[in-house]
Amino acid sequence: MWQIEKSGRGVAGQTVVITSVFFFLFGIIVGSFLNVCITRIPEEISIVTPGSRCPRCSTPIKPYDNVPVFAWLWLRGKCRGCGLPISPMYPLIELAAGLLFVAAFLEFGITQTTVKWLFFTCLILILTVIDLRVRMLPDIVNWPGFAAGLMFSAFVPPDHGFAGFLAWRFLNIHVLPAFLEGILDGILEAAFGSFLLWGLAALYKVVRGHEGMGMGDVKMIAMIGAFLGLRGTFLTLLVGSLLGSLVGIGASRRGLGTERQLRWAIARQYQLPLGTFLGIGALAVVYGGPVIAGYWPSLRGIVA
Repeated sequence: MWQIEKSGRGVAGQTVVITSVFFFLFGIIVGSFLNVCITRIPEEISIVTPGSRCPRCSTPIKPYDNVPVFAWLWLRGKCRGCGLPISPMYPLIELAAGLLFVAAFLEFGITQTTVKWLFFTCLILILTVIDLRVRMLPDIVNWPGFAAGLMFSAFVPPDHGFAGFLAWRFLNIHVLPAFLEGILDGILEAAFGSFLLWGLAALYKVVRGHEGMGMGDVKMIAMIGAFLGLRGTFLTLLVGSLLGSLVGIGASRRGLGTERQLRWAIARQYQLPLGTFLGIGALAVVYGGPVIAGYWPSLRGIVA
């Protein structure tokens, strides 16, 4: 019996490893497409045609030089045609996508929830890197992402929704259809995040006399709310704000000025890439929350 149980555990372990490898390979392939979106969407260039080209000399990239992650390594980070450096951003995004895909599988298995978070991860990676590179959060990503969040909410509702309670309290409807309750929760929680961020932006403008964030940030948090729900949206704002503050403090300690001076300079001249910090915060909530809850069960109702 012991041998049979041991053999069963071994087979199960091998299955997890094989499936993880599949998710990683699928993730880096998707990551390659995300690179296309990240570089072309801000330029309003089709993400379908033309095919992949060197950003320096525009030479078409051969299929064997377009293998995610590995091609950059064997080309030593240079274009085969012109010999000029290729940004390490490309393999890093592909690698990040592959690792996050594996994390989604290990945490959520092969379920509808996994599909939801994989789709969300792709949207967040696109927005996070675009905002970091060009200080832009395109509507062409935010609005379809918001619609996708509502669609997924119909099948995998956000945690701790309160649409059912509001329907009972104000409309005397005791039971809502599950798909409708999920969609309503997505709408309500998107509204919570977007109005909260919009209010903070309006307050900042009144106090400082200039814009502190763009409407793209408000639209992005609405999309995040449609996916993550009330608690996840609040945690995203909290983690994103904390991360932005830590970056500011770290830069000031490296001799770039006081924290207040640095914040003022960035806000006036470059605009703090809030979307980047929100994106990192959202990924931390999705993937870090369950890990933290696993180690500290007392935090389960807070972080996951």
